[in-house]
Amino acid sequence: MIRVVLVDDQTLVRQGVRGLLELVPDIDVVGEASDGEEALEKVPELKPDVLLLDMRMPRLNGIGVLEALSEAGALPPTLVLTTFDDGDAAIAAIKAGAKGLMLKDVSLGDLAEAIRALADNKTAFSRH
Repeated sequence: MIRVVLVDDQTLVRQGVRGLLELVPDIDVVGEASDGEEALEKVPELKPDVLLLDMRMPRLNGIGVLEALSEAGALPPTLVLTTFDDGDAAIAAIKAGAKGLMLKDVSLGDLAEAIRALADNKTAFSRH
């Protein structure tokens, strides 16, 4: 079972992604956070196999979360999910430690495949 923590400031997005991932038998969403600050509290405590992280959030953005968790030695393999196809932000996320990046219009099958890849110490990026 792959343990996942989901971080997104939009409640409907979090609930939607969680609901979809609950349909995947080998993935378990073990926690959620609604912003970067909350992620810094929950991720080290829950120790997920994979972190699904929104890029743009209030209080602390995805890059800030990546940097802080990395500094603390608590950064799990992280898949950044973003609405915006922004090359500079993607490069910044990778430099900060992300192992994958996908646009939020990804299919459930591709998202599950990406989560499995990261849990298996591989990378995953959108095919766009």
